Amino acid sequence: MPGRDNHSGVRLHLHISGRVQGVWYRGAMQAEARRRGVRGWVRNRSDGSVEAVVEGDAVAVRTVADWCRTGPPGAHVADVRERPEPAGDDLAGFEIRH
Repeated sequence: MPGRDNHSGVRLHLHISGRVQGVWYRGAMQAEARRRGVRGWVRNRSDGSVEAVVEGDAVAVRTVADWCRTGPPGAHVADVRERPEPAGDDLAGFEIRH
């Protein structure tokens, strides 16, 4: 579409609960997102959950969101809530936020 940024695609806001802190969840998610070419961020929440925003190609975003349901070895994911959001041009790369 003319005038549109390359960063178009889909965006999901994720809330992951279970045993997802202290098991290298954020680092593994960052690696998975980068492998898939997905932009966004991930951070620990004070309630023990993990929050993330992922954006990019619909198939790649779905693949990362599905990965979140299992996570890295040592994680025990109880629930993943997904909320679609409008895609934007405010994300570059995939970062771990503190």
